[in-house]
Amino acid sequence: MHVQIVLFDGFDPLDVIAPFEVLYAGGSASNGAVTVELVSAEGPREVISGTGALALRATAALAPDRPGLVLVPGASGRVGETGEMPDQEACDEGEWRQDEFIPILLGRTLTTELPALLKAAMDNPQITMTAVCGGSLVLAMAGLIEGRHATTHHMGLDMLEATGVHAVRARVVDDGDLITGAGVTSGLDLGLYLLEREIGPQIAHAIEGLFAHERRGTTWRAHGPAPVAL
Repeated sequence: MHVQIVLFDGFDPLDVIAPFEVLYAGGSASNGAVTVELVSAEGPREVISGTGALALRATAALAPDRPGLVLVPGASGRVGETGEMPDQEACDEGEWRQDEFIPILLGRTLTTELPALLKAAMDNPQITMTAVCGGSLVLAMAGLIEGRHATTHHMGLDMLEATGVHAVRARVVDDGDLITGAGVTSGLDLGLYLLEREIGPQIAHAIEGLFAHERRGTTWRAHGPAPVAL
């Protein structure tokens, strides 16, 4: 299983590093059954995060024809009104800034080649799309997950709903070939769930112990009867 984790200007480092480490460790524990790399829409380049100018290097371009998983992180910046859609004019303006509002950083991805590449990846039946935190909003604002079930940071759930997505208040949401995680630290839980689903529970359990992290909550899926009013 190959995992491509997408970097874009202003990304949130924890959204990237948490699942990267979990999945990389899963690869080591499974004799290479999992490989993971950092990619960008533009190809190999240094990408600056929204946290203290911390930079990571994308080693390749996002390849929508490569089977496996694609993981989209959220952004790091000023919180602002995350329940509102970003202003398009603000998204289109020049270079991003370290103090930019998160919705603007997420919306600015729509001005790059990333949405087209993500659409091509989602059209590929051999790819499962995944996202952490605001990464779900990137997919939603690009019009790629309308009518699907997904989660994001709790402050962005209204914005997710506004794009026609069925927002679920859960730590991890499995909607088949779309799997999403909630707030930033849920990248750990998402990574462990992906290992369990794609490789097996023994590997996931071993990495959970290695990282001294107990997963939180039940992974939500649209299976079984719906609950009555509580």
